[in-house]
Amino acid sequence: MAQTKVLVADDDPNVREIISLYFSKQQIDLVVAGDGKQAIELMEKEAPDMVILDVMMPQMDGFEACREIRKKWDTPIIMLTAKDEEFDRVLGLELGADDYVTKPFSPRELVARIRAILRRMQPKAKAVEDVANPLTFDQLTIDLDKREVVAAGEKVSFRPKEFDLLVQMAKSPGSVFSREQLLELVWGFDYFGDVRTIDVHIKKIRQRLDKLPYECIHTVWGIGYKFGVEA
Repeated sequence: MAQTKVLVADDDPNVREIISLYFSKQQIDLVVAGDGKQAIELMEKEAPDMVILDVMMPQMDGFEACREIRKKWDTPIIMLTAKDEEFDRVLGLELGADDYVTKPFSPRELVARIRAILRRMQPKAKAVEDVANPLTFDQLTIDLDKREVVAAGEKVSFRPKEFDLLVQMAKSPGSVFSREQLLELVWGFDYFGDVRTIDVHIKKIRQRLDKLPYECIHTVWGIGYKFGVEA
C-alpha cells in the first residue's frame, strides 16, 4: 500500500504516542494535532488522506471539528470516543464522520478501519457503468459520470457515500434493500461500522432532495429501504 497520510487530533499525548509508534510500522505518515482548531489548520497545510478526531478536546471538540471539516473537504473521518453510547456514535455520523472507534482501542483495528475506508473510496464510481446514464426519474436526474444530481431543476451537492447509496438504490427502482445489503454494496464487506450508518445517510439524502414534490427513498418497515418516485 502506498504511503498514507493520516491526521490525528487528540489532546492525550499517550494516545498520540501509541498511534505514532504503530503507524510508523505500517507505512502511514502521521500528522498530529492537540485539538480541533489545530486540526482545521493542518487540513489546509497537510491535505491528509484520512482524519481521526477525538471527541473530547479543548479549544474545539471533535464534533465541531468534524462539522468544520465537512464544510470544505470530503476527507474520510473516524471519530474516537471514550463513551460507548449510541448518541455519540449517531451524532458523529450525522455530522459527516465515516466511522467511529471507542476507546480503549487496538491500534491494529484502527489501521484496519483506515485501510478499509480508503480501499472503498475509488472503485465506487466504476460500479455503475453497466446501467443507463443519466438515471432520470421525472424531476430527478442522476448523472453517473459527473456524479451530479439535479432535483426539481436545481443541482444538489452530495457527499460521496450519499451519492453511491442513492445510485445503488436508483439502479433498481422498487427493489427492497436491507441495511446489511446496502452496507455490503456501498461500504464493502470489510466495513466495521454498524447498520445505523445507513439510517443516517438516508436521512441526509432525503434532506437534500426535499425540494422534490415526492419521496424518493421509502422505508420498508422491518426490512430496509427502496427507491421510487411515487407520491
